[in-house]
Amino acid sequence: MAEETEIPKVQHQYHVDNFFDSQGVVHKEFVPEGKTVNAEFYKAVTDRLLKSIQRVRPAAFCSRDFSLLHNNVPAHKAASICQFFTPKNVWTIYHSLYSPDLSPPDYFLFPKLKMKLKGPHFADVAENQEAVTDELKKAQKEELSAAFQKLYDRAKACIYASGAYFE
Repeated sequence: MAEETEIPKVQHQYHVDNFFDSQGVVHKEFVPEGKTVNAEFYKAVTDRLLKSIQRVRPAAFCSRDFSLLHNNVPAHKAASICQFFTPKNVWTIYHSLYSPDLSPPDYFLFPKLKMKLKGPHFADVAENQEAVTDELKKAQKEELSAAFQKLYDRAKACIYASGAYFE
């Protein structure tokens, strides 16, 4: 009897940059497979983000009544990124170290996406990206607004705790 060999399933991993506010998704894009997210790449992403903000939230763009909450990835904190935003009068905020609970995507959006997309098998990366895009479009304004309120409340609690851990 011939021995059966299991063919390993190819696991595609990709990264999505998703920018949203309390009203909905403003901009999203998938990082091409095998691409490293460095400062140069992120600068191009943020340039496209600003164009999306101008198109989707023109009043906020004109008044500069928005800020960007970045996580602590080195590409987000690079000097070239700060230099890119400064003349554009874009205010950036960074997470305190080790603070995934201050990231709305981590405690709200990504778990929701994972639950919705858990189980189905996709023929390829493009089909998977289409499913992610469809789910992002379904995010309700009320849910996003609630996520931002939770972020605000959690950030205040972190400030009051002087950065100390708390439940």
